[in-house]
Amino acid sequence: MAARQGQQIYLLHILRDTDKEYSPKIHNIVDEISKLTLVEVCDLNELLKKTLKIQDAPVMAMSAGAVAAAPKEEEEEEVAPVITKTSFTVKLTAFDAEKKIALIKELKNIIPDMNLVQAKKFVESVPQVVKDDLAKDEADNLKKKLEELGGKAEVE
Repeated sequence: MAARQGQQIYLLHILRDTDKEYSPKIHNIVDEISKLTLVEVCDLNELLKKTLKIQDAPVMAMSAGAVAAAPKEEEEEEVAPVITKTSFTVKLTAFDAEKKIALIKELKNIIPDMNLVQAKKFVESVPQVVKDDLAKDEADNLKKKLEELGGKAEVE
């Protein structure tokens, strides 16, 4: 009962959009975490997931349309009509190590529901599909943006 009341008070705090006062213990934890390097944040994340038994969320699910759209060579020979491609995929294939942090931050903004640690793992495990099912101009703009940030991308 008391826990439920605590939750209700917390929710009222959020709904009212008032400034919440945090305990010094919480401030100290935030200060210590903000001093960590990206690798240390990754290690902290892994340890918290193990300790609290939290499962990893999938980084990005590939759409079934992209898998089904890959034609076989035999079918291409048999089918003669010209097919105009309207859906494109942007794939990150490599990156400049000196500009890695900027690329990670941008990917965190580009891909919804991706946190900083997931973005770091995403960049480090190239080649990876950044976005699929894009219009040609959107795909080209995304490729240009990634290349400006030190990534090497291709539009498929």
